[in-house]
Amino acid sequence: MVKIPVEPYRIRMIEPVKLLPRDERLKRLVSASWNVFRLKSEDIFIDLLTDSGTGAMSIYQWAALMMGDEAYAGARSWFNFEKTVREVLGIEYVLPVHQGRAAERILYTTLMDKRGAKVVPANTHFDTGRAVVLNHRGIPIDLPVPEAKKPNIEAPFKGDMNVSALRKLIEKKGADNIAFILLVLTNNTIGGQPVSIENIRTVREVSEEYNIPLVMDICRFAENAYFIKTRNERYKNRSIKEIVKEMLSYGDHFIMSAKKDGLANIGGFIGTRSRELYEELAGRVVLEEGFITYGGLAGRDLEAIAQGLKEVVDESYLKHRIEQVRYFGELMEELGVPVVKPIGGHAVYVDVLEALPNMPREQFPADALAAFLYLETGVRAVGLGALAFAREENGNVAYPDFELLRLAVPRRTYTNSQLEYVAKGLANLLWKKEKIKGLKIVWEPKVKGVRHFLAKLSPIEKVLL
Repeated sequence: MVKIPVEPYRIRMIEPVKLLPRDERLKRLVSASWNVFRLKSEDIFIDLLTDSGTGAMSIYQWAALMMGDEAYAGARSWFNFEKTVREVLGIEYVLPVHQGRAAERILYTTLMDKRGAKVVPANTHFDTGRAVVLNHRGIPIDLPVPEAKKPNIEAPFKGDMNVSALRKLIEKKGADNIAFILLVLTNNTIGGQPVSIENIRTVREVSEEYNIPLVMDICRFAENAYFIKTRNERYKNRSIKEIVKEMLSYGDHFIMSAKKDGLANIGGFIGTRSRELYEELAGRVVLEEGFITYGGLAGRDLEAIAQGLKEVVDESYLKHRIEQVRYFGELMEELGVPVVKPIGGHAVYVDVLEALPNMPREQFPADALAAFLYLETGVRAVGLGALAFAREENGNVAYPDFELLRLAVPRRTYTNSQLEYVAKGLANLLWKKEKIKGLKIVWEPKVKGVRHFLAKLSPIEKVLL
């Protein structure tokens, strides 16, 4: 029997949601061109598309909103935000931006131009970061550890970077041709898997040896720290705050979407330990986002993020957060749904290649499963597979190692019974997998790396009511 986690909070406000009839859901799906990104929020019963900006804020965050200072320059809210980032994360120089992908764009392209280099190795790039590198004529390269490519095996830190492969890449390409090394904490693309402190430390040693900057995507830093505490015996008596400080001490530069472990609905920042780089980035923030003390955010947003950063390192919050996702994943396992193991920090990932073994990759199985999950249950999830990550190599299509359906759990938002509904609905769908039809592309955008967000799709076979 799966252990049911108890919420360490009370619900004080609700938002009504409605389950539309199946025939109406089919109409909405057709109108959305079979791409769940194009559905309206009001079409959705339970929305697990993303955990980014979709969580519930605490009473303290709502109170902090009232403290927002909306001055264009030098706002009180900015100084509170800056102080909190320094205290919680140990990052000296910080520039706010409107969300994480702005931080990716500004930091990544600046480093690529500054070093005159195009190759960017990572433990695994996620979609928008990969797209930024591609559209700046760069080469994103994924270097996950071997066990990360095996969804069914249990390994505590499958988010690690393959250090031997990193060294080989640097020797082959030349250190001067590496723009920066990227560590994504936790590793979203391969199942929300954590990165070990030993791997972070070792990657840091490699970056110093070859004089290559180490960038960390820290949007789920607290979840990563919690996994270190619970899966590394040497850190079991260390506080989350202490682990966070050590974990991030090895990085040179940072990008953060505060819509994840900032517990806020919008916002992000760029962090660096270099005063020189800070001053270079500041000009771009002014040009592209706003003045350096607000960066495209309202003062009230800065206050909400500052409060969220304090709350996210609370161990009782993190314990429930990780255990609720674990409960959700283990329940799906009990019902026969093949999931990536161990269960990740922010989402449960379905191994679609195992769930739909007979559907060709060119029919986008993960996105087909996402579309039909909505049709049958009113639940929205996201496909992470061929549509998002396939690429052309020498005139042929190279498919990613994974074909995953990600069910991201918003923070402090859904009850255990709602997640039970999702698990049972998905299991029922897979028991009748003949209902699931492959998809084809009708239209796609020209911008590299964002096809899955915007593509218009259609089933290869007619779908009946």
